[in-house]
Amino acid sequence: MAHVVIVGAGQAGASLAAKLRSEGFDGDVTLIGAEKVPPYQRPPLSKAYLLGEMAEERLYLRPEEFYADQKINLRLNTRVVAVDSQNKTITLSDEEVISYDDLALTVGAHPRMLPASVGGMLDGIYAMRDLSDADAMAPALVANKHVLIIGGGYIGLEAAAVAAKRGLKVTLVEMADRILQRVAAPETSDYFRELHRAHGVDIREGVGLDRLLGDDHVTGALLTDGTELEIDFAVVGVGINPATILAESAAIAVDNGITTDSHGRTSDPHIWAAGDCASCLFKGERIRLESVGNAIDQAEAVARNIMGRDEKYTPKPWFWSDQYDCKLQIAGLNIGYTDVYIRKGDAPGVQSNWYYKGDELLAVDAMNDPRNYMIGKRLIEACRSPAPAAITDPATDMKALLKP
Repeated sequence: MAHVVIVGAGQAGASLAAKLRSEGFDGDVTLIGAEKVPPYQRPPLSKAYLLGEMAEERLYLRPEEFYADQKINLRLNTRVVAVDSQNKTITLSDEEVISYDDLALTVGAHPRMLPASVGGMLDGIYAMRDLSDADAMAPALVANKHVLIIGGGYIGLEAAAVAAKRGLKVTLVEMADRILQRVAAPETSDYFRELHRAHGVDIREGVGLDRLLGDDHVTGALLTDGTELEIDFAVVGVGINPATILAESAAIAVDNGITTDSHGRTSDPHIWAAGDCASCLFKGERIRLESVGNAIDQAEAVARNIMGRDEKYTPKPWFWSDQYDCKLQIAGLNIGYTDVYIRKGDAPGVQSNWYYKGDELLAVDAMNDPRNYMIGKRLIEACRSPAPAAITDPATDMKALLKP
C-alpha cells in the first residue's frame, strides 16, 4: 500500500492530507508536525489571538479527532532531521526511520532574527510566526509599556496595531525610505502611515536599529540616527526565510525556496513541496507566495498530482491584513508596476489602489473596500484591464467592468 509522508503540519500540510482523503486516496498518510498542537491558523496569531479575542481551540483548522477519523497518522511534537531520497526514507530526531513512496515538504518558513552583534541574544525580543511566539509575547503587552517594532512590513504593522490597541507606547522603525516599501506602492504606504499615526504609533522611516541595549533583558535601543530609546521589549518583523534544510539534505534544488515545477514536484520525482517553503512559476518567473490562499491551493494541487492527476498549478495571488478597524485585501502581484491609480470610496478610509504595468492591470490593494477587491480579483483572473480613467472616475459602475 502506498505511503505518503507529509513533513510540516501547517496550513499546507493539513490541506494536503485532507485533500488526499477527500479525493479518494486509500493508502497510508502520515502528517508530521514539530509543534505540540494540531494544525492551526497563523494569521489570527498577530491579531485576534494576541488581543485575547480568540481562544486557542478556535485556531485549530479541524478538531483533532478529524485526523483519526480520516486515518491520517498525525504525529505532533516530532522533528524530521534528514531525508534520504535514494532509499526514500526520513529520519526523526529520535533516530526512527520512516519509509515513503511520496514525500511532501510543507515545512513553511522561519522568521529572520537579529544577530548577537546588535543585541539579538537579549531577553525581551520577540518574533511573530507561531503559537509559541504569540504565547511568549502576550504577557509583555501591558498598557503604558514601551515596545520597539523593528520592521515596517505587514507583520510589524500588525504587531504595532495590536500593541497600540492594548494601550502600549509604540515606536516603529523602518530602515527603508517608507513602510511597506518592498511590497506596496507609496500610495498604500501613505494610507497606513496615516492610520497608525492616528492611533499614536511613532513611525520612523529611513531609520534602522544600530543595536539593542541591556545586560540580560533589553532595556533600550540605539537607532542609526543616534537616537537612544528606553524600551521594555522589542518585536522583530524583518521578514522570513523559507525552510530549505531538509530539501538541501536530500540534494533537492533550492532557489529562494524549494524549487517546484508547475505540478508542485521538486527536482526529485517522488518529493513535492507546497506553501511558504516552495518557489513556483508565475508568469514565467520564479516566486514564493507567503499566503494562506496559496498554501491551500498549491497543497491541494500537489495532493491530486500525487494521485496521478497531472494537474498544473496556476497561482492566484491574494492576501489580507487586519490593522485596527481596517481590512486590507490584496489581489494579484504588483511586480513591475509602472502606475498606481486611486479610487476613493464614499466613506472615510475606504480606498482601493490599482496597479498597472502600462495598460495591464496587475494588482489591487483594497482598504475597507471588499466590493472593489472582488471586482479587481475577478478582472485580474480573467486577464482583463479596464482603462485607468474608468477606475478613477467616481461615476463608473465598477461591476459593469466585469461584463464581456
